[in-house]
Amino acid sequence: MQQTPGPETPAQGTPAQETPVQGTPSEEAPDSVNMSAFEDTIARDQRIEPRDWMPDAYRATLVRQIAQHAHSEIIGMQPEGEWITRAPSLRRKAILFAKVQDEAGHGLYLYSAAETLGADRTDLTQRLIDGRQKYSSIFNYPTRTFADVGVIGWFVDGAAICNQVPLCRTSYGPYGRAMVRVCKEESFHQRQGYELLLTMMRGTDAQRAMVQDAVDRWWWPSLMMFGPPDDDSPNSARSMAWKIKRHTNDELRQRFVDMTVPQAEKLGVILPDPDLKWNEERGHHDFSTPDWDELKRVVSGDGPCNAERVARRRAAHEEGAWVRRAAVAHAAKRTARLREGAVA
Repeated sequence: MQQTPGPETPAQGTPAQETPVQGTPSEEAPDSVNMSAFEDTIARDQRIEPRDWMPDAYRATLVRQIAQHAHSEIIGMQPEGEWITRAPSLRRKAILFAKVQDEAGHGLYLYSAAETLGADRTDLTQRLIDGRQKYSSIFNYPTRTFADVGVIGWFVDGAAICNQVPLCRTSYGPYGRAMVRVCKEESFHQRQGYELLLTMMRGTDAQRAMVQDAVDRWWWPSLMMFGPPDDDSPNSARSMAWKIKRHTNDELRQRFVDMTVPQAEKLGVILPDPDLKWNEERGHHDFSTPDWDELKRVVSGDGPCNAERVARRRAAHEEGAWVRRAAVAHAAKRTARLREGAVA
């Protein structure tokens, strides 16, 4: 796995920031001067880096978004991980195992990016298991059959591609660089999921029915992955102005629908929306409004698997405490030996 910028990058205001980079004014400069330089960097479509001055609100917005993204990658290991031991062949087990491992790596990249903003990974994890930070609503739905594994690859990873490819150009450097590797792997996961569904659709009537059932259950939650509609998304306007995001929730949702409809036709499944049709005038597909009340319920903790997902994450964190302690002790011993060697 490639590593994102290391977690030791100092937070704003620490002594290591005494030498600004990219011509950014120093910490001692008036806020108006710093803000002007910050806004100029954003306007020129250049990157903000960890040692650059940035508004507190920009930093807080990034920590919130990156943490939620990292949490989603880690929680997202659970729905598919449940099927590793039940996959129908050794090949399918290996594919699924590799994908779950990739998701763990994505979480690592993103937590490391958050740490460059001064966030503490342990604190972020504690906020997740205490319910003070969120993760993607899509992972609170159960995987009832093996067809769900394919549909998650097709729908969920497809939606992730729509959402995350623009993040490769996000204004914060470490986040954008982490997303390059993440998006390459998500694209591969999407193709794996679609290939699984193609195989099942060439199988028995029962397998084809299983795929259609999974499509029916995952379509609407997948549309909700992009967040609430633009007129009910309080953070979008500021994130767009700062070029953290490049597209609105509704724009990304429309892109996903337009991308998925021809794929569904090729696959031979019916997307569960009677109002789904091509609009020649708009040059896009029209589709029904998702159930936003359901999204609010799931995000607030009342989804089918919310309690189960968080309980498993909490148990894993607690059971892995000895590993973290051992890693810290090993690192301390190694550092001590290196220092002794340098003195000798």
